[in-house]
Amino acid sequence: MVTSRDVARLAGVSQPTVSRALTDHPRVSEATKRRVREAALALGYSTNAIGRALSVGRSNRIGLVVADLENQFYANMIGPLHHELEALGHELVLITESAGTAPLPERVAAHGLAGVVLSTTTVDSIQPARLRDRGVPFVYLNRTAPSVAADAVTVDPEQGVREVVAEAVRLGHTRIGAIFGPRNTSTGELREQVVRTVLDEHGLALAQRDVLHGPFDFATGREGFRTLHERAGGPTLLLCGNDVVALGALDAAAEAGVPVPGHTSVVGFDDLPTSRWALVRLSTVAYDLDEVARESARLVVARLTDPGAAPRHVVYPTHYVARATVAAPRA
Repeated sequence: MVTSRDVARLAGVSQPTVSRALTDHPRVSEATKRRVREAALALGYSTNAIGRALSVGRSNRIGLVVADLENQFYANMIGPLHHELEALGHELVLITESAGTAPLPERVAAHGLAGVVLSTTTVDSIQPARLRDRGVPFVYLNRTAPSVAADAVTVDPEQGVREVVAEAVRLGHTRIGAIFGPRNTSTGELREQVVRTVLDEHGLALAQRDVLHGPFDFATGREGFRTLHERAGGPTLLLCGNDVVALGALDAAAEAGVPVPGHTSVVGFDDLPTSRWALVRLSTVAYDLDEVARESARLVVARLTDPGAAPRHVVYPTHYVARATVAAPRA
């Protein structure tokens, strides 16, 4: 049986350093982490470690995989997910995906995780297949991937989008633009598809010049608003892939002295706490974000209890919340 002492010997470090390196301790240099991971992989230590943890049923640690800790969406999922897991007798471990880190299955093994909540999966990701092949239970949160069937918690944007478009039509908007999310995410694909379908039902369409795509982050909104505004003043109503993108658009508008909603109306998606601030008052498509996060915790724990059960897909509805960033189009 391979032990951490074997890894330490091969990597030329102490045994405590192996533990720290495999858990991404900030005091361990990247070069040392890389050397320890390579030694662990060469010896098969990580695979054996996770196998032992799961076989004896001792691990109660669940990993949440996020892409960007600065993104408010992920930050607002952590609290309710943590509290629900704690109530169910489990512990939350945060795992960030970034360049230069070890592959996800190896990091899951290093942390001794019993299961994983995937919140950053792209439609072409190989991570779900890797986790499945390693026998690691996982749940999709706000995403799905066609390659591997698994438990999932997602949001249906249709009702919220219908309410947004109905309001836009009532106010007289005809030039509508969008800053959609990435094309390689199920969330981005679905929201764009629903927006286009509902607009078409009202005899409206998104002109190519008024549509952009990008990551679900603040920079996408800032740069997107600037780009669209330079194109003949931009659309009168801007639909954003999520609230973080919308906040970036609002920031760019304020910096450029463009009145919102006097010149351009802006709509987000998610209804983050920041969007409700009196200073922001972002009109947005809302759903119960806390409950979505909590449901992912319940699903992953249920999967640990009954590994052979058929995958469950829980879908939450949406609705439009009108605040201060939408008004009739400019004259």
